[in-house]
Amino acid sequence: MVFAAVFAGGIGSRMGNSDTPKQYLELGTKPVIIHTIEKFFINEKIDEIIVLCPKAWVAHTQDLIGKYLPSGKKISVIPGGATRNGTLENAIEFIENNYETDEKTVIVTHDAVRPFLTHRIIEENVEAALKYGACDTVIPATDTIVESENGKMISSIPDRSKMYQGQTPQSFRLKELERVLSSLSDDEKAILTDACKIFSIKNREVYMVSGEVFNIKITYPYDLKVAHTLLKGKDCND
Repeated sequence: MVFAAVFAGGIGSRMGNSDTPKQYLELGTKPVIIHTIEKFFINEKIDEIIVLCPKAWVAHTQDLIGKYLPSGKKISVIPGGATRNGTLENAIEFIENNYETDEKTVIVTHDAVRPFLTHRIIEENVEAALKYGACDTVIPATDTIVESENGKMISSIPDRSKMYQGQTPQSFRLKELERVLSSLSDDEKAILTDACKIFSIKNREVYMVSGEVFNIKITYPYDLKVAHTLLKGKDCND
């Protein structure tokens, strides 16, 4: 089976004066989170969808799904964790407690505030996870990346041709992900906030899937304005 885990745990603290978490803000005629869930809902590669959100927003999320999405593919809404790793662990625990899993079970993890992912990205993530065990969605870095050890002076400027910007989805064979997570110390779990980085520090290979420039993460008010503009286009809605 292939599971989509939509991470909707953010509270939108960088979205200005809005009291509503950014994933619930309106984008066109419906909330951002619904645009994102829809992409997985209609994709034939995805068997089940799990939405992980703040506990106080579970009922609201369920109401939105009932309002905007037809019945059919099962969508479960459960509380996320206190951290991204905690949310990931909640998703894994839910899957293991409610479904039969094996070495071919795949989990596709995605930010709820990236509503412009394409079906090509989803399908290549599933294929890469099955083949390699882990994959990340990336695009080549277009700006020069500057590294600073103290936040004041430049320490180094890496070769841009080797730099990529990470997006989501990040996808994994579920059993492989569980094995890597179980190998982490408590200290490692506390500082690692990226599942693919967990693989890399354990010297596990992570395959790269090509993302899209328009697969943006809605974090700031400006991003929401860009998203409204993108929504009017057709080239990012395949």
